[in-house]
Amino acid sequence: MENNNYQYDTLSEAVNDLIKRGYTTDFLVHEEKDCFLCEQGTLELSPEEFYIDEFYRFEGMTDPGDESIVYAISSPKLGIKGLVINAYGADFGYRSSKLVQRLQKRE
Repeated sequence: MENNNYQYDTLSEAVNDLIKRGYTTDFLVHEEKDCFLCEQGTLELSPEEFYIDEFYRFEGMTDPGDESIVYAISSPKLGIKGLVINAYGADFGYRSSKLVQRLQKRE
């Protein structure tokens, strides 16, 4: 898994560029199940069906402990590409982190 030499200064810059590159689905973590939601919450998808294509880590401007990571993920089987944003620090989401760990890493 490589970041293809892309470098971003901010989370919003990364998200905007990844969307331009086809990662258009916004994946949300289901609050009670171990799955991702998309299509306005109508479609539940297993993390095992996806690969992490790229990821970028960012620290908060005012608080270095306020981190977030954006994952560009894809499923060739399902023909879908999108983003998962995982926050750390004060907004740390334990369920989101555990779910992201189950994503497959591209070799």
